[in-house]
Amino acid sequence: MDISSISSALLSVNSSDPGSLANAVSIKMLDNAISSNESLGVGLAKMMENSVYPNLGSNIDVSV
Repeated sequence: MDISSISSALLSVNSSDPGSLANAVSIKMLDNAISSNESLGVGLAKMMENSVYPNLGSNIDVSV
């Protein structure tokens, strides 16, 4: 995705109308960015939870 071309395309569209294409595209791009950041945050939280006990499950203590 080329951000500069998207930016120039958005500037060429009349954005004075609240229901314009530029506003719709901007809102959709923001929604995609928020969704992406939420999923990255969930993954980061899982990695941090696993790092608390890094050796958990790597050794088996067998004694009879």
